[in-house]
Amino acid sequence: MKTAEEIMTREVITVNKNLPIKELSKLFIENRFNGVPVVNDDNQVVGVVTQGDLIEQNKSLHIPTVIALFDAVLFLESEKKFEADVKKLTGTKVEDIYHEHAISVAPTADISEITTLMAEQDVHTLPVLDGDKLVGIIGKRDVIRAMA
Repeated sequence: MKTAEEIMTREVITVNKNLPIKELSKLFIENRFNGVPVVNDDNQVVGVVTQGDLIEQNKSLHIPTVIALFDAVLFLESEKKFEADVKKLTGTKVEDIYHEHAISVAPTADISEITTLMAEQDVHTLPVLDGDKLVGIIGKRDVIRAMA
């Protein structure tokens, strides 16, 4: 069975959390990939940002139902989710829209583990980490190519 090391893309393009969203959009268009690892100033992977995150940024905002009781406002839905949605919708940098704590795999992970993660976690961009070091990335295209 093939492993992550055998199917991954080795030349990984990464982005910093401070990259403007306009630049991220251009990067996706020019390189035709679905997602990229987000790295901090020490070049450690801190998350992943995808085309879906860009699309989600342009969705309609659902205003939660609230009840005013005396001097308090009570949210009937998640206040934290609303705050996160507002942050994404008004974001101007990668740090405003990316997924923190990216799901990653080791170079030794086999393809069945990779496909199970992608299906069950609904992720399609998996950084390949050897310890803390980014050594590759696996996208849907890599998995399909390995299966062909």
